[in-house]
Amino acid sequence: MSVLKEKTGYLFENVWTVPNLLSFIRILLVPVFAVLFMKGYYIWSVAVLALSGLSDFFDGKIARRFNQVSELGKMLDPIADKLTQATIAVVLFITFLHAESPSLHAFAWVFLLFIAKELFMLIGGGLMIAFGIKPGAAEIFGKAATMVFYIIMIGIIAFGPEIGAFRSVFEIPEKIMMVLVVISVIMTFVAFASYMPATHKQVKERFSPEGKEKARQLREAAKKEKNKK
Repeated sequence: MSVLKEKTGYLFENVWTVPNLLSFIRILLVPVFAVLFMKGYYIWSVAVLALSGLSDFFDGKIARRFNQVSELGKMLDPIADKLTQATIAVVLFITFLHAESPSLHAFAWVFLLFIAKELFMLIGGGLMIAFGIKPGAAEIFGKAATMVFYIIMIGIIAFGPEIGAFRSVFEIPEKIMMVLVVISVIMTFVAFASYMPATHKQVKERFSPEGKEKARQLREAAKKEKNKK
């Protein structure tokens, strides 16, 4: 436990910031959205997603504007994103799996691709932190894929066939919805691939003889600091 604490201690410096609070709120909104959606309160679920999106927008702005960037914040922001995206994919998968339309029923399985990708990144990111490797920040492809994902999924929840909260005003045709989801899937996996070169480099450096020696020195320094106290 002490070794893990030494490796992750940097995460708990400068924790109490407004951006970190907003990220925690986004994480707490995930189950709220899921319950509202599964209960059929689609309008309220859209509102919760909109609130989550606004908090996501403002936490980054506040962090940069008021110099409240922290290592924990760099972790919490993508975690909140991934939990939100995975939850959206899960509820839409379950919903369309029970759709009346045979086409929507068959298409529901596409949402499992989002779930698999987010789970892989969450587990991979956790392992990297455990081994003292800082996961890289979102690249331009990742930010673009996230933005497109939210726009399309909120559009489906608001105007999608069978479930759209405002489909009485306008309903997205099934085929167009499917094309939009496939576009989001492609962008998601392009973004995922864009992380691989930097991640491979970090892992290779960490487990090289030099990386192992540096990790050993950091552990020794942490032990000496602890003994002084």
